[in-house]
Amino acid sequence: MDGEPLDEAALAVLADRRDELSARYLHPQGKRPVSSARGVHHVALLCADVERTIRFYQDLLEFPLTDLFENRDYLGSTHFFFDIGHGNALAFFDFPGLDLGPYAEVLGGSHHLAISVLPEQWEHLKAKLEASGVEHEVISGSSVYFRDPDGARLELISDPLGEMYGNRVM
Repeated sequence: MDGEPLDEAALAVLADRRDELSARYLHPQGKRPVSSARGVHHVALLCADVERTIRFYQDLLEFPLTDLFENRDYLGSTHFFFDIGHGNALAFFDFPGLDLGPYAEVLGGSHHLAISVLPEQWEHLKAKLEASGVEHEVISGSSVYFRDPDGARLELISDPLGEMYGNRVM
């Protein structure tokens, strides 16, 4: 990330603000309302090359391709899906003829997508990333961060769904 590091006073103000928001909005686990959502249907990302994306997600990361068809919103565009477990899908569009430019992290955009995998799969996939020469960074021994061929940042996390680094988040 670009920018200057925050000084101690600014960090203290931000910590106080997080505490204030937690006190105001975070309900204890047993007192939270039931969500109106059923889950993530799909997360849609953009890609420049359909076949390269299929090879990366299906062959390298082992997420099976489940469907591929023309995008209803842009003629000639392909809309395709990968199974990322538990009824969740990762979807992609290409937009041939449009110069979308390189991936960029912007306000309102995506920072990264974290996908939970079993610990033994995490080790296996991390080894595949290494063998394929994909730059990556391991954090806390359970997260591996890397970018897809179009620059989207991904995380494979070996923590169970609903947990992060030993803490319940759901």
